[in-house]
Amino acid sequence: MKIESEWMRGGTSKCWVFETEHLNETQTSLDELLPRLFGSPDRRQIDGVGGATSTTSKAIILHRSTQPGIDVEFTFAQVGIEEATVDWGSNCGNCSAVVGLYAIEKGWVLPHAETTRITTRNTNTGQIIVQRVPTPGGALPIVPEANMPGVAFPGYKVGLGFQNPAGMTTGSLLPSGAANDVLTADGTNWTVSMVDAGAPVVIVRAEDLGLDVARYDTWVGGVELQLDTLDKIRRQAAVLMGLAATAAEAARAIPKLAIVGAPAADSDADVNVMMLSMGRPHPALAITGSIALTLATRTPNTILSNITGDTARSTLRLRTPAGVIETWSAEHDGSLVVGVDRTARTIASTTIYLPEALGSVAEASLASASY
Repeated sequence: MKIESEWMRGGTSKCWVFETEHLNETQTSLDELLPRLFGSPDRRQIDGVGGATSTTSKAIILHRSTQPGIDVEFTFAQVGIEEATVDWGSNCGNCSAVVGLYAIEKGWVLPHAETTRITTRNTNTGQIIVQRVPTPGGALPIVPEANMPGVAFPGYKVGLGFQNPAGMTTGSLLPSGAANDVLTADGTNWTVSMVDAGAPVVIVRAEDLGLDVARYDTWVGGVELQLDTLDKIRRQAAVLMGLAATAAEAARAIPKLAIVGAPAADSDADVNVMMLSMGRPHPALAITGSIALTLATRTPNTILSNITGDTARSTLRLRTPAGVIETWSAEHDGSLVVGVDRTARTIASTTIYLPEALGSVAEASLASASY
């Protein structure tokens, strides 16, 4: 079996990009096909194209849209690493950044003027994301030169504007109806804010975890000692947000969990953030998560708005392990648009080979357990 694909970097993630019709030709369930292509279950993903981390075990499946006003529709897949699973429950903002660039490079959208606009729709959430790619002189620059925090090399600049992002997954910006809720995990009460915008996110105060708010560089070690407790908080939040019937049934990818704290007085950020991805500290920040944090800041009495003290701000500077990321929000034609700039580039165009018939996932799982 041969499958055409592109390997692309979007923001601080790497994604394998597939056209819908190419995957349809395999006549195989994507829940079975994608883990095998990525080499799961195996924490090394040694016999597949996965990168053995949550930020490099991702796929985008896309096609030209027939809907009026939409150029490209795409679906995001978070592929399991040690489990042969696929999580379809949310979108990835970093990987979203490859969609507009792909459309231009494939000729689906022709460059025009100094900036080309590509209107995309994410099928996981129904979210409309307007992407803007600089095309000076009506073409992509010969050499990409845009830089961003968390990526060593430049790419093409891609602006992502999430249109009316509130409640795209649960139906409400505040799924529980409250700006704050109290959850109990490991015998302790935790005050959290649960927000759905871009992606569902549960927000926890850094000081409640015993983290030194003034020393952001020490957070990773403190967070890693409390991953089990944080996952219990996240799973309880999933139930309260209507994402799962029980804590045990909560998906690995949603809701996301963000730990936040006030920055030092002389900081160049408005808030310090550490987000978990698939149960581990994220090396940067999930972009869909940053959209949720932006709207949380604009919502009175949430943990974040109490930190920043300004619900009317138009920009938000978020300190992440990779550096400061800035988001913006504005009204446009009666709609709220929340956005962030990313970079993207194509790494390779390739054919992925799948030599054997599928259906031996259980045997593969047993074999990988011995390593």
